[in-house]
Amino acid sequence: MQAKAELFQLGDVTLQSGEVLQNAQLAYVTCGRLSPRGDNAVLFPTYYTGTHRENLAMVGPGRALDPELYFIVIVNLFGNGESSSPSNHATQGRAKFPQVSLLDNVNAHWRLLEQLGISRLALALGWSMGAQQAYHHAALFPERVERLLAVCGSARTSPHNWVFLEGVKAALLADPDFAGGNYKTPPLRGLGAFGRVYAGWAFSQAFFRNKLYERLGHASPEALLAAWEREHRDYDANDLLCVLGSWQRANIADNPRYQGDLQAALRAIQARAIIMPSSTDLYFPAEDSRLEALQLGRGELRLLESDFGHVAGGPERVAEDTAFVETAIRELLALK
Repeated sequence: MQAKAELFQLGDVTLQSGEVLQNAQLAYVTCGRLSPRGDNAVLFPTYYTGTHRENLAMVGPGRALDPELYFIVIVNLFGNGESSSPSNHATQGRAKFPQVSLLDNVNAHWRLLEQLGISRLALALGWSMGAQQAYHHAALFPERVERLLAVCGSARTSPHNWVFLEGVKAALLADPDFAGGNYKTPPLRGLGAFGRVYAGWAFSQAFFRNKLYERLGHASPEALLAAWEREHRDYDANDLLCVLGSWQRANIADNPRYQGDLQAALRAIQARAIIMPSSTDLYFPAEDSRLEALQLGRGELRLLESDFGHVAGGPERVAEDTAFVETAIRELLALK
């Protein structure tokens, strides 16, 4: 599958915060072709620390997201290092980068989608922050989204989820090398601490108790922590914090259309929906998803039974869990 993203130029964009993101651009890839009727478009936004490359792992001939059948659009989050981000912006780089929200992201998505000739989505889906973006599309553009699959994500970031994110953020900011975001060299101690703290939340208690880390190639919990530390040292600190802020503020009702009324926003969703939490997710817990699904007119709660915690729903992370997700994709796309 196509690995190199294209850039869609948005020009100057006024954000939800009132700030202006100058010369904004979205990095995206497409797979397949839009049908003559325009009824086969699938939107698959990226997740926290993910790019289009990871999402592409679930796209291919014979897969649920088959480019021979569907026109699949994968869009990178603002701040993820591919779309406009603190690490790549020519005039608003590093600490100068403005605050962006998921509302800003989805509004930009529709400018891209319309340029691609798309007026309706057969399916909006995603994992984690990708699920939150899919939820935003279904609520903010209910007449344009026919189906919704939200895997290990929520319509609104819960207070407990916000607290978890404050913890990993504090680990990064404790590094004096961060220097208010104006670092001359990467704050490696803070980035490593961020990764080690995060690893304890990404997986479940049963994951560690049953030594499932061995299935992921780690000999011990410490080996897993060391791998997450190394991985996070490769991320840009300002990028991490930019997208983390979008996650913390995520709320499908935080906009003029719904004026903070989450129940109204959920009830406005017209899509046939499957809300799929992991049974052991520590920061998008199944109970939160159950409460949201109850408000959907055409929604189903479908529990992903897994000991892999939040990671269970990630693209190609756990074979049996990915197969479960793909079954739901096929079922949704088969519905008329």
